Amino acid sequence: MSQKLKVGILGGTGMVGQRFIALLENHPWFEVVAIAASPRSAGKLYEEAVGSRWKMKTPMPEAAKQLIVMNVNEVEKVASEVDFVFSAVDMSKEEIKAIEEAYAKTETPVVSNNSAHRWTPDVPMVVPEINPEHFEVIQYQRERLGTTRGFIAVKPNCSIQSYAPCLAAWKEFEPSVVAVTTYQAISGAGKTFADWPEMIENVIPYIGGEEEKSEQEPLRVLGQIEDGVIVKALEPAITAQCIRVPVLDGHTAAVFISFKKKPSKGQLIQKLVDYKGLPQELELPSAPKQFIQYLKEDNRPQVKEDVDYENGMGVSIGRLREDSVFDYKFVGLSHNTVRGAAGGAVLCAELLKAQGYIQPK
Repeated sequence: MSQKLKVGILGGTGMVGQRFIALLENHPWFEVVAIAASPRSAGKLYEEAVGSRWKMKTPMPEAAKQLIVMNVNEVEKVASEVDFVFSAVDMSKEEIKAIEEAYAKTETPVVSNNSAHRWTPDVPMVVPEINPEHFEVIQYQRERLGTTRGFIAVKPNCSIQSYAPCLAAWKEFEPSVVAVTTYQAISGAGKTFADWPEMIENVIPYIGGEEEKSEQEPLRVLGQIEDGVIVKALEPAITAQCIRVPVLDGHTAAVFISFKKKPSKGQLIQKLVDYKGLPQELELPSAPKQFIQYLKEDNRPQVKEDVDYENGMGVSIGRLREDSVFDYKFVGLSHNTVRGAAGGAVLCAELLKAQGYIQPK
């Protein structure tokens, strides 16, 4: 590709915004040319606006340091600089809905990490390996917005990434009931241990809103388009508990599952390791070569060993075995701020570009 698409990051000073900036350094298709944040950060160099709050393990990219932060509320001004934007703004749900639609109506595609539009009926919520066909709903969304180029697409909650891919891989066996407990890292709350010392050696058995998302969002991902909107799947029935644990990066899920057509353990493992989607077929820049790995060791997956599998874009599954109440149980692990947040959104944007939804202005 001779000319990179010009990208803006909305909410670029927060943890997910920082992850976008780190992931997009030297990206072959995309170049960050604009960073927008709250009015209190606007007008400052990015390096100055973030200051000591840079939370990535890698250094702040040199190109980003010298960008002058724009006011995210100056929609037309920011939109005039870019071909599309990633959204990671920290606002109320209604404010996020409004500002993302405002950007879309400037004919600027919005690829969002936020939850505000995940249940807007004509907004696709996509895991690129699972439901890329949901991007087809964009044509109906554009009709509603009155745009020819602008739209909003979102990625789902970070908590479902460690088990929803299994539901897709095992679809032919018709999963009927799923019980899942997620053990979620503190970076999912935008925190480090320096920010949140009370999480050291602690477990908090409540994360606001996460259980509903963990139960319902997989059904939307597994749903289908009907009459210009996405209709969620009716099965499996999912019940979830979500627990905050003293881990920096990596959401672990302990999952119990029953099927209408009971498969063998060998069949289930084979379906996992064989599973691939459009990102792998198209060899998109951020796509993991092996989306799901199965680990045979009894003590895997582990955060310290496996969270960065496939640069944080892969999913690790282990401990699959028969259960005395359900058919099977297993443990999953995914990187919550890479696959589960910024990286998942970048992969969505790559697929949208490959399919012609995002083009230079």
